[in-house]
Formats: sequence, C-alpha cells, structure tokens
Amino acid sequence: MSADTAAQPGIITLELADKQALYAAYMPFLSNGGLFVPRSQLRGQQLEMGDEVFLLVNLVEHSERLPVAGRVVWITPRGAQGQRQPGIGVQFSSQDGGSTQQKLESLLAGSLESARPTNTL
Repeated sequence: MSADTAAQPGIITLELADKQALYAAYMPFLSNGGLFVPRSQLRGQQLEMGDEVFLLVNLVEHSERLPVAGRVVWITPRGAQGQRQPGIGVQFSSQDGGSTQQKLESLLAGSLESARPTNTL
C-alpha cells in the first residue's frame, strides 16, 4: 500500500507494536469490539462521531494486518480529564461478523480481565 492510500480520508492505519499496545487500545465493551486510535496515528484527519472509517490494523508482533470497517463512537479531545491520550474509538462494523473481535480477544486471552488502565477506561 502506498503512503497516499494511508492518507485517504476515512482510512486509518493503526500500528500496534505488541500485546501491551493491543490491550491498551482494545475496547471490549463495544458491541462487535473496537479499537482506540491515538491522534498521532490519524495523520491529521479530523473525524467526528458517527464517521465511517476503514482500519488497517498492523499487529507488528504477529506480522499481521487486519482490515476492518467501523465508525467513530468515542472521541478523547486534547486536554481530557485524567490525562487521557487524545484520539478516537472505532467500533467494528457488524458486517465483520465478529471476526476481528474474536481474533483480537484470542490474542489478548488472559489479559482482558486485568485491572490495568487502557487508553479509554
């Protein structure tokens, strides 16, 4: 994929270096699952609640790229209470059939019940 494709509006490449980064980004409380995307990985895109997006999730530790459609359901603005990282939460589309959610939860087996803070809660 070229850099031009990654910069197209609504297409977001999310780099997750390891299981800890995946744990911090994963949003299991959303129907069909979802991921938090830090503002730094939005490449200047200004997205709003309800916007449709297409995620290309790079799981570096596993040499995988997961494509999934979704929509913006969470926005953490700059200067948010609790020093949270600014960014957006993307809920996976029901058209995915839970495939991405199952894949990510399998990778996070044993971690989902942790009390460690994440990028959203």
